[in-house]
Amino acid sequence: MKYSIHHTTVYLYNSLVSVCQNMVMLTPRKSKVLACHSHRLNIVPTPSFSTTHLDAFDNSVMTFTVEESHSMLTIKAISHVELMDWKVPHVNQCMSVRQMQQMLHNSNDPGWFDAVPFLFDSPRITRSDEFAKFISRVASPDVPVLSVLEQLASLIYREFKYSKEATQVDTPTEIAFQGRAGVCQDFSHIAIACLRSVGIPARYVSGYLRTTPAPGQPRLVGADQSHAWVSAWCGGNLGWVDFDPTNDCFCSMNHIPIAWGRDYTDVVPIRGVFLGAGEPVLSVSVDVTSE
Repeated sequence: MKYSIHHTTVYLYNSLVSVCQNMVMLTPRKSKVLACHSHRLNIVPTPSFSTTHLDAFDNSVMTFTVEESHSMLTIKAISHVELMDWKVPHVNQCMSVRQMQQMLHNSNDPGWFDAVPFLFDSPRITRSDEFAKFISRVASPDVPVLSVLEQLASLIYREFKYSKEATQVDTPTEIAFQGRAGVCQDFSHIAIACLRSVGIPARYVSGYLRTTPAPGQPRLVGADQSHAWVSAWCGGNLGWVDFDPTNDCFCSMNHIPIAWGRDYTDVVPIRGVFLGAGEPVLSVSVDVTSE
């Protein structure tokens, strides 16, 4: 499936800004399921300096500086990608929670080096007995990891309310968990916290959903904006498997990954500083269409 992605971000300032510096993470990430055929950033005003590098997780990051006075900054990312068909393996192909934990502990899992960094606490996610108790309803030691992911997604989908008013971008994961409400960022953080609390490596994935669903399929929550989901380690035989607790599903041809990290802190699409007065008004629009 081929997609065209247009992601436009506009900062409108209430006074002139003389200098701004920004980091942008909007380049689709090449993987076993995604090929990026083209990607470009259109920035107005034109930056006086820009450079691109890979971060610690191999995400592409562009850094740029604008050194002319401006009252509006526009960043438009245009990408053309192709998503490969991927089928969720049968649950019998997946090792149990206990088997995976033992392999990681003994450092003989083929993917040990990739998986271990996502076992521990991160800036937005802290393991706890409370998260472990919640996931224990579906994650006994002898259950296949794939089954845990499927049941955890359903558990969060059933017991948490999707509400844009319930949380802010910086709401602690524990608060969203206690309030049983939030958005895709919160649900992903909660799922990761639960998985890590019982020794299952999990990472945060940012990306997009196709704007228009396939015929006969329901529109997914999170379309027309950046989306987030979870990738969990299922052992060296299966590797990373992505699932979406916001929509209670494994990720498929509808999910387009952009970047991944320990939590949202590692994959903020745009961050920066500016020299000027007041707070900018931010607007973001995303359109993902099949080609």
